[in-house]
Amino acid sequence: MPNEHCLIVHAAGKQLDLLRGEASRIAKGKQINWWTDRADIGTRFCFEDAKAKESFALTCDGFGVRCRDG
Repeated sequence: MPNEHCLIVHAAGKQLDLLRGEASRIAKGKQINWWTDRADIGTRFCFEDAKAKESFALTCDGFGVRCRDG
């Protein structure tokens, strides 16, 4: 996909479900698409907008979840 902005998140179980909900909320607010893919270690969350990715990174930090550009 062109213009994808991704973060690899290190979370599992309910924490991962919570982050999926937050990603959906962020994307819906910005009226963009988002998706997840498996990564070697963790889950890749991708957004069509760089600002949505930044918002999601702040959300991860707020929950104490490690993430990195991916």
